[in-house]
Amino acid sequence: MRKVILDKIGSVTRTCSLKREVRLAREIPCEEGVVVAVRVLQDKTTYNQLELPTGRMAKVKRGDVVAGALGHRKALFGYSGHLPTALAPGDHVNLLNLGGVLGHCDSVNPDLGRPFDCEVLGVVLEFPFLGERIGRPARIAREPLAERPPLTTHGVPVIALVGTCMNAGKTAAACAIVRELTHRGLTLDAFKATGVSLRRDILAMEDDGARTTALFTDLGIVATTRANADRVTRVLLSRLAAGRPDAIVVELGDGLLGAYGVDAILEDRELAGSFTAIVLAANDPVAAWGGVRLLRERYGLEPVAVTGPATDNAVGTEMIERDLGVPAANARTDPARLAELVAARLAAAPGGPEAG
Repeated sequence: MRKVILDKIGSVTRTCSLKREVRLAREIPCEEGVVVAVRVLQDKTTYNQLELPTGRMAKVKRGDVVAGALGHRKALFGYSGHLPTALAPGDHVNLLNLGGVLGHCDSVNPDLGRPFDCEVLGVVLEFPFLGERIGRPARIAREPLAERPPLTTHGVPVIALVGTCMNAGKTAAACAIVRELTHRGLTLDAFKATGVSLRRDILAMEDDGARTTALFTDLGIVATTRANADRVTRVLLSRLAAGRPDAIVVELGDGLLGAYGVDAILEDRELAGSFTAIVLAANDPVAAWGGVRLLRERYGLEPVAVTGPATDNAVGTEMIERDLGVPAANARTDPARLAELVAARLAAAPGGPEAG
């Protein structure tokens, strides 16, 4: 066991409340969520920041000692990487995302360059019991996730944002809906149910008026999968609903065909049945066409609106409304119309709120 001073702490470790001074051990359990300290081995000019537990972004420099959590990532426009099978001090891992997820990179997006290469220093120890001197490997999970958690919404309407892939405009739409409906007198809570650990999106929702926010990492999940995404969503939705907001916004990170478990959520009839309004974010009209067909034919769900880059001008908007029969509204240029489409669906639901 040795002591090190951390230069930066990744937001993925937020549940551990790490201090700058930590103690390390050499025996590293290669499990998702185990907290590891590494030394960064090079400088980068792109994708060179780390999100801290506060949500602030900090530039990562060669020589920085960083705490992150072991995990995997499957990002279409980012890095793809897997959980290592064995690790020891001196081995190398990669920084797979801005939140501090550490693993072995398998595939690189050319726009980002190679990820940071890092030397493993050891597993971070925690000492949960007063007077304990040996310590145990720190993990971001504080309690196990139930096999099938109960779903209790208390009748609170739920607005679900789904996308054709990452960077399709889901967060922009979620923020626009939160902001517009808040200005109409409603109280909105919000959470991100799927993806790889990063607080940036839920902090943006807070900035636009969400009263309470949550993230799957709050439950000790580094990156969601088909095996846990529905359970995570059930827990977070029930927690926020207990606060009785007027509505809850849930962003399903990644896309309908992605690797983070959106399909498992939509296949859960009880869970998908709790969604009062579904908004589809699409990159282009063809993506919108495929996304609407997937929602209708595979899941029996009808979106209340299409948004995203596919609606950036009248060309896409007209194609979507004419060929798909779904209203189209851009979250950046016409947030009021997008919010109005959602508000109308909420008002039509039994016991739904009416926005002023």
